[in-house]
Amino acid sequence: MANTSVVLYHYDASPFSTKVKNMLLVKGIPHKLVAVPIQLPRPEITDLLGLTYRRIPIVAIGNDIYCGTDLIASVLERRFPSAAGYKPLFPPRAGGGRTDATLAKLLDRYWVGDALFSLLANSLPYAKFDAKFIEDRQQWRGGKIDAKALAEKQGHRSSAIASHLALIEEQLADGRQWLLDTESIGLVDVSAQVFFTWARLFKNLREIFSADAFPQTLAWIDRVAKHIKEAQKSNAATPEKLTAEDAAKLIASASHEDEKSVGFEAVEAARLSVKLGDMVSVCPTDSGKVPTIGRLLALNREESVVEIKGKAGIFRCHFPRLEFAVQPTQPTAKL
Repeated sequence: MANTSVVLYHYDASPFSTKVKNMLLVKGIPHKLVAVPIQLPRPEITDLLGLTYRRIPIVAIGNDIYCGTDLIASVLERRFPSAAGYKPLFPPRAGGGRTDATLAKLLDRYWVGDALFSLLANSLPYAKFDAKFIEDRQQWRGGKIDAKALAEKQGHRSSAIASHLALIEEQLADGRQWLLDTESIGLVDVSAQVFFTWARLFKNLREIFSADAFPQTLAWIDRVAKHIKEAQKSNAATPEKLTAEDAAKLIASASHEDEKSVGFEAVEAARLSVKLGDMVSVCPTDSGKVPTIGRLLALNREESVVEIKGKAGIFRCHFPRLEFAVQPTQPTAKL
């Protein structure tokens, strides 16, 4: 595992990119960075890798490309385990209790990634953005962005965000250091802190983060930030910047993980009307609904794996099962 390069495709304004950067830092995984544009087109991904999935970030480990930050978290934990000297994203409870990995995954995916992110994304100052950016985000959302209507409802969103902060305050009231009372920082801490820190950059949300109302929450936000900063100073995971061309060559020439690590659930395949080796479409069902077409190599209840081809070579692309549709399709001329 130590000889397998990890490459993160990102852009700085993306909180999801920051989340994955911080996961890599917390775990102490050396990695490389490829900067991509904040909006389409992204030929670094669509052309060189042949990946039409439009969300950022994506992470390549060797020849395997992973989409979806929830799947990326699980894969980093599996492929870079504590037994090999890496820090855990799913640590046990303080005092030697069990590991609540499933709870952490659910909170990360549906509380932070859906409920909280939706409130924050709708609080962006869309009236200040240019038409090209708005059009790109409308395509991503699958609907019109009405900046005036969103601004008129900001008070309701701000109140809802305050309610989320109140839940954090309640969770931390017993003096615990981390949200799930773990013996060290965990995925939910990393994920939630990124989005609350992002929110504090918004002028229309700053007043919500009151030290009088949420003292424990603000202390926790600072505690996570300090932990991330210390991880950066340790140099254990100092990132190296790559050009898109060099990254694509590196990934194309690398080996892939045996598909047996994912396996093939015949029952699930039958439910989806697909078979091993079929050409399939894998597409998000919530936003950024751009399908990726590839040959189905593996499928279980957590992820699907398809083979794709870009200008730089052939790659194996992994997608989460939750909130992604896998459907049979016909091969394209490119493949």
